[in-house]
Parts: sequence; C-alpha cells; structure tokens
Amino acid sequence: MDLGFIITIFLIGFIGSYISGMLGIGGSIIKYPMLLYIPPMLGLAAFSAHEVAGISAIQVFFATIGGVWVYRKGGYLNKDLIIYMGTSILIGSFIGSYGSKFMSEDGINFTYGILAAIAAIMMFIPKKGLDDIPLDQVKFNKWLAATLAGVVGIGAGIVGAAGAFILVPIMLVVLKIPTRMTIASSLAITFISSIGATIGKITTGQVDYYPAFIMVVASLIAAPLGAMAGKKMNTKVLQVTLALLILGTAIKIWIDIL
Repeated sequence: MDLGFIITIFLIGFIGSYISGMLGIGGSIIKYPMLLYIPPMLGLAAFSAHEVAGISAIQVFFATIGGVWVYRKGGYLNKDLIIYMGTSILIGSFIGSYGSKFMSEDGINFTYGILAAIAAIMMFIPKKGLDDIPLDQVKFNKWLAATLAGVVGIGAGIVGAAGAFILVPIMLVVLKIPTRMTIASSLAITFISSIGATIGKITTGQVDYYPAFIMVVASLIAAPLGAMAGKKMNTKVLQVTLALLILGTAIKIWIDIL
C-alpha cells in the first residue's frame, strides 16, 4: 500500500465515523459507497463488494464503541430497547453476514440499494412531537421492535453494515422513540449487530485486514468527536442531515444498479 492509498482510506474512515457518531449510525451508509467508488476514481486499487462489506463490518464494530462511550451518561440509552433489538439484530446480522458468501456482487449491491431506499422513504415521513416525550416515559412495542430488528439484521449483515441507517428511521417513525434516545440507543444496538456481522465476514474470509486496520484507527479518533457534536446539535438538523445522506446514497446505488 502506498501513502496515497493509506491517506485515502484513513480520510474515508474519519469522515464516515465522524458522521456515524453524530447521527447514531454505524457509518456503512456512507463508507460503503465511498470505499466502492473513491479509490478507483483516484486511480487507486478498487475493492470488490465483498471486500467493502468485510472492511465495513469491522470498522463499524469500533466506530460504535466510541459513540456509545460519549452517550453513556444523560439517560439517552434505553436498556430495554437495546436488549430486545440488540439480541434480535445480532442473530439476524450473523445469518446475513454468513449467507452473503454465497451471493454475487450485484446481489450485495442490490440488497444495499433496497435497504437505503426504504430508509430514505421513512426518514421523510413527518415525526411530530417525538422530542416532547420525557426520556423516562418512553414506551414501545417490544416484540415489534425485536422482529423488525431481526429482519434488518439479515439485510445489514449481507452488506457488512450494522443496520443503523434503517434502524434509526424505524425507531423514529414506527416505535416513536425521541431523537437523542434513538441516536444513543441505535449506536449501542449497532455495536451488538456488528459483532454478528464481523464474525460472519471473518469466518468466510471476506475481510482485507490492512485497509480495515486503517479504518479502525480513523474510527476510534473520529466517532467520539462526532458524538460530542451530535449532543449539541438541534434534533431537527440531525434528522434532516441523516435523511439527505441516506437519500443521496440510495440514488447513487440505484443509478449504478440500473
């Protein structure tokens, strides 16, 4: 690996992880297309969809640790939400991650495009009054949360994501969880999900370890910085930023698929 390649991978990891910590996502929604398209655009070595998914899985594992650490105080972490959705998505992500070995490159990209499109649509559904609910009075349907998390886990495991980019809209729109609690809890759930995805990718030989290591270093630096910024931002700004990010990624992926 030459210096230009190392710097490029580090910057992709840093930018993605900063946004990850700020918006409560694992960052694969950003880093998957960046890893897929930016290196070849700059004349550097191109990664396959399997390699990108493998690198993303490991990177998300470390990025979410930093984000959760920043949000650990303040009552933002909902333990019931984390237990029910975390357990379900862990099982789903391992199944999807292991099964992705038998899928084609186009199949992995197609799965990613479907997830991003659903998430984009859900993010633009009005979410009124969410942030007026006191954090200690938040209630949700536990079995619905677990079922949705399991389904998301399978799809997310296939593309090496932890699924937060679609979990966040589900938590906001379907389960009616306040924005900051959604961001903090989704980081914890994403961390649990990334365990299954990482194990699945490693055991099926889908990880390029050198770029993954560079991404991990960038994640550990940038994710806590992003989480600290997210705690200070207006919740509406956070929602709109995530919605536009998901929409842009979904459009790019579908243009390439079609």
